[in-house]
Amino acid sequence: MQWFGRRESTNVEDRRGFSGGGLAAGGGVIGVIIYLVFNFLSGGKIDPSQIPQIAPQEQTKLSPEAQKADDQRAAFVKVVLADTEDVWTEIFKQSGQQYTDPTLVLFRGSVASACGRASASSGPFYCPNDSKLYIDLSFFEEMQNKLNAPGDFAMAYVVAHEVGHHIQKLNGTAQKIESLRAQASEKDANRYSVMLELQADFLAGVWAHYEQKKNNIIEKGDIEEALNAANAIGDDRLQKEAEGTVVPDAFTHGTSQQRVYWFKKGFETGDPGQGNTFSDASLN
Repeated sequence: MQWFGRRESTNVEDRRGFSGGGLAAGGGVIGVIIYLVFNFLSGGKIDPSQIPQIAPQEQTKLSPEAQKADDQRAAFVKVVLADTEDVWTEIFKQSGQQYTDPTLVLFRGSVASACGRASASSGPFYCPNDSKLYIDLSFFEEMQNKLNAPGDFAMAYVVAHEVGHHIQKLNGTAQKIESLRAQASEKDANRYSVMLELQADFLAGVWAHYEQKKNNIIEKGDIEEALNAANAIGDDRLQKEAEGTVVPDAFTHGTSQQRVYWFKKGFETGDPGQGNTFSDASLN
């Protein structure tokens, strides 16, 4: 992805030099792995909010080389966030609406949010209570080294996915699904979560479509990096790697195939109106 020298978003809080205090496992990709392990050990009867707290991580000083790499990743995600701002402002304007930018919070080790405290192991997440995206940049090293999902556009996909959750808050989808989940069985609540996550993947694809059309900065292999990342964080694959067993009723984000399909559909169509994951026959 061609990003050097391009506009960086100013809607960023850089908290990498601050401690976040006590931690709890959260709803990101790595958090899903932690949740799955506890879930299997408990016979599938544990709620994510019941996962034991993780011991606080001390702020460790990075080497000059590591700090340089971390700062470069920070600059990159700021550029991606700026691009999402431009794309979604234009899309909302076309439908007579006004887009409200989210804020990106960069942290290291742990962080306090309006959705509670979280750690690096939670992975990137969006908190609707404060309209902020939270990212510990070390997650991108985890993607490359542990999930085998390297590449700058894989990182861009993650940011765009979390922005997708912000879109769902703005258009009321997130609130409707949360209301349905509150009244549903555990199995159906998980199914609603999958639908929401797959739509965020679709919206990330829509962003990539317009990003290429608007700025022509997507290079050969970039979309493959995003598709590989979507494949790497499918519930079935994560469950298989965590415990060697796949339990579809416990899925909360969708299978690798589903995540790839919906991101690809968003990228190929560029039409936000075609992202009705709630009518996906494979989810009913």
